[in-house]
Amino acid sequence: MPLALLALAIGAFGIGTTEFVIMGLLPEVAADFQVSIPAAGFLVTGYALGVVLGAPLMTVLGTRVTRKRMLMILMGLFVVGNVVSATAPVFEVMLAGRVIASLAHGAFFGIGSVVAADLVAPHKKAGAIAMMFTGLTVANVVGVPLGTYIGQSVGWRATFFAVAALGVIGLLGVARLVPDQPRAEGVRLRHELAAFRNVQVLLAMAMTVLGFGGVFAAITYITPMMTEIAGYSASSVTWLLVLFGLGMVGGNLLGGKLADRHLMPLLYVSLGALAVVLSLFTLTAHNKIAAAVTIVLIGGLGFATVPPLQKRVLDQAAGAPTLASAVNIGAFNLGNALSAWLGGVVIAAGLGYTAPNWVGAVLAASALVLAVVSSTLERRTATRSRLVASHIPEPAAVPAARH
Repeated sequence: MPLALLALAIGAFGIGTTEFVIMGLLPEVAADFQVSIPAAGFLVTGYALGVVLGAPLMTVLGTRVTRKRMLMILMGLFVVGNVVSATAPVFEVMLAGRVIASLAHGAFFGIGSVVAADLVAPHKKAGAIAMMFTGLTVANVVGVPLGTYIGQSVGWRATFFAVAALGVIGLLGVARLVPDQPRAEGVRLRHELAAFRNVQVLLAMAMTVLGFGGVFAAITYITPMMTEIAGYSASSVTWLLVLFGLGMVGGNLLGGKLADRHLMPLLYVSLGALAVVLSLFTLTAHNKIAAAVTIVLIGGLGFATVPPLQKRVLDQAAGAPTLASAVNIGAFNLGNALSAWLGGVVIAAGLGYTAPNWVGAVLAASALVLAVVSSTLERRTATRSRLVASHIPEPAAVPAARH
């Protein structure tokens, strides 16, 4: 694997840390700005919406520059956003800083996926994408717990300064290690938009929303579920999230390795198993050991879908994949927001803290159905193409000229 993937992984590590670390620092931030915890929760919602909107916006703005330069611009924007958050005098400025940083998220992963895939041979593309996403998964194992510890010990502002420093390192790494690939000639915005007329691209994005949404339906409410149902102390939730992160790392690497050879079978297995495990979580959540094992499995199975889904979008949008790739990253966050809302609805309806697991299972099963539909349509298209080709008459032989 090229060393340039390390620079992309460092950037992904910083982005993953800033996305999730705020969840562990909400009480400190709320107390500092004298706002309620629900009000501070807008720092999470605002970031997610910024990713969804920023992914296509920043990618479109970057169509006139090289991908390397755009990655550098995005990391610079990420650094600025975190510095604004770290120095915010009032809550509204803090929220603005979060949104600024989030604008870089989707486009960085979207463009970074294209760059990573172009750095390696065709049969290693999913592995290269997974290598970049390893930075995001490791952030949940190392960056988020460490950032939470720093924020609780020294102050939350120190955490965001540290994340900004990570962004600087990622920016320098991209500048030094990522090759300056020339901008694709003849590819314009209309070519990028044309990818969304491909039903396979849309199906892959819908699988992203539903499949990863299934994961976050459960994980969003992991704290009340583990403290109220499993009997864990509040301080133990951090380590349970580390287990979730370890599962993410393993699933991401395994998914990247297998997707290059067995993409659709991998999606069938991972989405089907995820639906089953989420269903069982309503039972295993009542036992500490079983709950911990289930959390690892959810992280592993959920992230095993990321490399194949991202590669699926790149393959189906071949020729102009950048915008589709970035929008698919936004689809992950759209799934997070959708599933968190649905999970809150069933809890508010009085169905209990384990009810979001059923929501997640239904979402994952729906993604599996779409995977089957996508594969069936692909086979029918291929069969139709072969039949058409078989009925094309052979060109008439040209009679030899007489002398």
